[in-house]
Amino acid sequence: MLVSAGLPTGMEGLTYPIPFSSPESVIKIAQQAERLGYHSVWGNDHMTTQHYVRDEFPVPPRFWEPLVTYAFVAAATKTLRFGTGILVLPMRRDIVVLAKQIATLDHFSGGRLEIGVGVGAYREEFEALWPDSKAHRGDMVEEGVDALNKMFTERVASFEGKYYKYRDVELFPKPLQAKLPIYFGGNNANHIRRVAESDAAVGWIPAGMETERLAENVKQLHDMAAAKGRDPSKIEIAPQYIVHVGKTREQAVARFHQSQMYQHLVSLSKSTLKEQANKKMEDINLVGSVDDVVEKALKLRAAGVTHLLGLYFAANDVQELLDQMQLFAESVMPKIV
Repeated sequence: MLVSAGLPTGMEGLTYPIPFSSPESVIKIAQQAERLGYHSVWGNDHMTTQHYVRDEFPVPPRFWEPLVTYAFVAAATKTLRFGTGILVLPMRRDIVVLAKQIATLDHFSGGRLEIGVGVGAYREEFEALWPDSKAHRGDMVEEGVDALNKMFTERVASFEGKYYKYRDVELFPKPLQAKLPIYFGGNNANHIRRVAESDAAVGWIPAGMETERLAENVKQLHDMAAAKGRDPSKIEIAPQYIVHVGKTREQAVARFHQSQMYQHLVSLSKSTLKEQANKKMEDINLVGSVDDVVEKALKLRAAGVTHLLGLYFAANDVQELLDQMQLFAESVMPKIV
């Protein structure tokens, strides 16, 4: 099972306080991940500040564009891979420019890029960028992946969709990787179908999902993929979870509840995580003592997880985050990979 760490590209005011994510801190976190043996780092994608964040903080957060950020991460690391967890396709209407950015970054990083795509947690962001749009964001994501893949695989490509259109585009060079890893991210059942049906997709990124439900969804995904003639064992199951490791479970839970990360999960209980509104977040996520976290991770592996992707460490300052990354890498990872 692979293990990777979250990178705070768009997390100030959401999962981390303000200030937190300076350019220097982002690079330091990525370099720490490489030193400790994490497979990759994964950053999220926001364009404008959410209303509840504006109400909570007197100053706005710093949301860094992930692909540009990764150009600097690539220059500051040697082997570390990096992915978008997730890139919000509905906020990126010029799909040809996006394809060119992705291909360029893949080459300049030596083929270390991975792309997770999704609809985004906050529709208010989409509506801020595209006022009065009646677009179905899930359909936009599905169509966007098809439009990207066509440019990545055909010498000269044309595409005529409901949301994306281009004609006679020769995108070159193609991405350096023969098959650029693309994941659909999100807990909605439609994403399971999209992963199963899309030849471009290598995996699925759910978030904060209970182990029992995850196991059921993995079986459903595998069955659907097999029915489409795909090898289920080749599909990555790469959920995201929150982590906080303490000396005892009680200590870890108390610190978790004091974190901005916890407040963010509460906000998502009205949207992305609404099915978990009445459940304890510390039970679902990797929060507890070393033994607790190891036990939870092994249950996830048994449920079909192949990659603990972009683990987000609950911390209220950068040093605490770095310490949590080290504790997890030295005490938990050897027992679960």
